[in-house]
Amino acid sequence: MKVELKRVDDNFHFKAVGSAGVEVNIDAAESIGGVNAGARPMELMLMSLGACSSIDIVQILKKQKQEIKVLNVSVDGKREADKIPSLFKEIEIHFSLKGNLEERKVKRAVELSVDKYCSAAAILNKTASIKYSFKIEK
Repeated sequence: MKVELKRVDDNFHFKAVGSAGVEVNIDAAESIGGVNAGARPMELMLMSLGACSSIDIVQILKKQKQEIKVLNVSVDGKREADKIPSLFKEIEIHFSLKGNLEERKVKRAVELSVDKYCSAAAILNKTASIKYSFKIEK
């Protein structure tokens, strides 16, 4: 796996490209000179966690013949204050699903993803406590 980054401006805006050729804009906070031209690196880590676990959940539920019409994820990370590097210490993930879904199967899929299969969770779990919840919307 390989990604490439190219600096776009005189400050902190980068375009990153992965193996699929899809561009991702990355920028720093305005407080240090960023211009909100992309996601912050630590935001991307939380996005990766949300995406990685969601992909697992979709795979697991599809294998169980569960019909997912909507899957939205919210990831909230708390970082160490006044430390460099400022690592994540607490992360909460909430999955909101709609569809023809059995609660016990969704619960098991979420557990398997975050606790066993998701590589991003395994990495972040080394410094952060990861809690998760889900709700099946009607």
